[in-house]
Amino acid sequence: MCVGEPHRLASVEGIAGRTEDGTLIDLSLTPEARAGDWVLCFLGAAREVITADAAAQIADALAALRAVMAGGEVGAAFADLDRPPSLPPHLQAALDAGQSHG
Repeated sequence: MCVGEPHRLASVEGIAGRTEDGTLIDLSLTPEARAGDWVLCFLGAAREVITADAAAQIADALAALRAVMAGGEVGAAFADLDRPPSLPPHLQAALDAGQSHG
């Protein structure tokens, strides 16, 4: 499993982008990305242009994971999850029908 990290683009040249921290990323999957945009990157490639709010939420969640891994607390990093976890509709239907395994 890989984890996406938000990055803000400082510059774009063709299918390459340079982030504000100097990281060079592949933009071939996000041709609409422009300097100043936030992108969600996986393994050196931007997969999606995201909002500044989404970038902040993701950054907070990643910081909370790092804190927990270091023995700290999660705090309010997942405040946007204001509901209990839910199953996708097809799995909920199977559970409601009494199926407990595939």
